[in-house]
Amino acid sequence: MEKFYQLWKKFGKNFEEGGRWQKLSSFYDAFDTFLFTPQTTSGRVGAQIHAGNDSKRTMILVVMALVPALLFGMFNVGYQHLLATGELVKGAMTCALWWKAFGFGFLAVLPLILVSYIVGLGIEFCVAQVKHEEVAEGFLVTGFIIPLIVPINTPLWMVAVATAFAVIFAKEIYGGTGYNIFNVALIARAFLFFAYPSQMTGDHAFIREGGTWGWDSGKTLVDGFSGATPLGDLATATDASLIPVDFWTAFNGLIPGSVGETCGWAILLGACLLICTGVASWKTMLSILATAGVTAALFNAFGPDTAVANYPWYMHLVSGGLLFGAVFMATDPVTSARTECGKWIYGALIGFLVIVIRVLNPGFPEGMMLAILFGNAFAPLIDWCVVRRNINKRMKRA
Repeated sequence: MEKFYQLWKKFGKNFEEGGRWQKLSSFYDAFDTFLFTPQTTSGRVGAQIHAGNDSKRTMILVVMALVPALLFGMFNVGYQHLLATGELVKGAMTCALWWKAFGFGFLAVLPLILVSYIVGLGIEFCVAQVKHEEVAEGFLVTGFIIPLIVPINTPLWMVAVATAFAVIFAKEIYGGTGYNIFNVALIARAFLFFAYPSQMTGDHAFIREGGTWGWDSGKTLVDGFSGATPLGDLATATDASLIPVDFWTAFNGLIPGSVGETCGWAILLGACLLICTGVASWKTMLSILATAGVTAALFNAFGPDTAVANYPWYMHLVSGGLLFGAVFMATDPVTSARTECGKWIYGALIGFLVIVIRVLNPGFPEGMMLAILFGNAFAPLIDWCVVRRNINKRMKRA
């Protein structure tokens, strides 16, 4: 490894000022910081704080936390496909069918990931080169999340357009990583939702059709099977008890939905890693879930006589993208509240809004996307109010 490192550094001299490829220095720097720990220091005099953490390691930890949700999501894509084609009957899973389901889901999800990274990182590299800046690692997480929050049948060209729109207009136009106001992955999802609504909803938006990857061609969907998400069915139902999904089925993730949003235990595994490493705030997560549960319970008791208002509060927590959003997107350190008290308020705002949107606006049965984006807009104001309150309290004591 030491010899490879010396050869790499020798090769890197071509990208330094006066080198043959100095105009491509951002590209070399991006790969250098990804492969090796930076050797630069902030100075040789004065007090210094030494820490092993940087943005690259933080982003990689988040990606690691997302892996359980991704792997289960791949399996669930294939599982829903086998159910839809009639090849699998619930409760009759065999080892061969398990591997077939996972293989089908892997081949379905992989192109989404590749398109997201190729388009997003391509723009990041180009912008960094034009601005003569380092390539930030922020898109490592964004590029991973985008495929997890879109329907599996989203055309690849739509993913490419949405990713480009989000990176340019929700990130680079504000100054790049650390300056964006809204969560970049959610902006990509919002762009798709409002620009191509027919592709984002419907009975088969979350079921990969047979024959797309050369498997099971010619098979048709079984009679009576719906590929819509439980929340999608709930928005048009007259009685919540008619939704054939119980808590443990929803928590285990064997339901139609976006790739990474269905499995509660896989998301909680990622949450444990983020909390233990200090990457994400447990206060924001807990505040969202607690407030959402209380708000849903209030609608259960005093809300209108509709199916979604009568949907049990605990089912709201494991339905749709609420849990995934609370763990991986609302806790984004750039777009969320940063003061400790502000994290509670920020989380409570999102938890309250997601239930209100679900119950009072059937046109948006999910609600989490809009709730987080609304919370992102108010996060700076929340922090400002908290800071001013602390300053005023200290001035009174003085």
